[in-house]
Amino acid sequence: MRILIADTFPDDAVTALRRDGHQVTHQSDTTADALPHAVGGHDVLVVRSTRVTAETIARATNLRLVIRAGSGTNTIDCTAAAERGIAVCNVPGRNAVAVAELTFALLLALDRNVPDAVADLRAGRWDKKRYAAARGILGRRVGVVGLGQIGLAFAERATAFGAHVYAVAKSGRPRHLADRARAAGVSFVDSIETLADTCDVLSFHVPATADTRRLVGRELLARVRPGTFVLNTSRSDVIDEDALIEAMDTKGVRAGLDVFDDEPGQSTGTIDSPLARHPNVYGTHHIGASTEQAQQAIADEVVHMIQEYERGRMLHRVTPDTSSLAYAGRS
Repeated sequence: MRILIADTFPDDAVTALRRDGHQVTHQSDTTADALPHAVGGHDVLVVRSTRVTAETIARATNLRLVIRAGSGTNTIDCTAAAERGIAVCNVPGRNAVAVAELTFALLLALDRNVPDAVADLRAGRWDKKRYAAARGILGRRVGVVGLGQIGLAFAERATAFGAHVYAVAKSGRPRHLADRARAAGVSFVDSIETLADTCDVLSFHVPATADTRRLVGRELLARVRPGTFVLNTSRSDVIDEDALIEAMDTKGVRAGLDVFDDEPGQSTGTIDSPLARHPNVYGTHHIGASTEQAQQAIADEVVHMIQEYERGRMLHRVTPDTSSLAYAGRS
């Protein structure tokens, strides 16, 4: 098969695909604007953060499979793909620990004011009195919104630091996740409003859906306590940025964020974000899943998925099955 990898991807995984007999084009710096001109003739497209638009789908003459080398597929026009009979698959769970680690790093940074302390020290300013004023994580009430693989990994780390972790009770939660939550000491409440009313920290680990869009808005933020920490390493549209800025200005809410509206469409560029510039925000560059361990695990699974696709088996499909595996067995 002809495979286009339009994003960063480990060299050994590219080599493995070529060893399997595939023609692999690896263009790590491909932008969303350039992708429609590059995709023609390829059977499989692999992306990480590069946006796959309806135009790209329309120009994909041979495409039958798009793999998002990560969990979320909100950067892919899944509707356009389904209409063309193109399968969209993701790689769930392989980056959970990496995202949880960054989320917890943001929590620690907020509690100890690490970025500001480093900036002052580098500028030659010594202010021990200011930076000694930290509450600590022990005994904090941490609300986790979204108790999937990432939310659970974060909850486990929070309880290990002595925090009291809470989540919303949900019927139909898979047994293995429910068992893991209980083992981690998670307590359950009846609603997200209860989390907002009672917790010191709210950490969001939810997919981008109609139900989660602007979930963190004025109504929810009106309920949080002054000085509450808001953490978001999931998707930017979970947060109403204007509402969060208001809550930071009026209630001293602080935020640790890895995702922002209007991020650049490529790995380097500029961003004009009032939220990112706000002094109550410690932000990172949408790098939650970007550890070597996570990216290698994801790449290994992508290779496995393509091998299984050749054998006629589709793994981790997120779009409806509207066509047969026409490309199974082609090379």
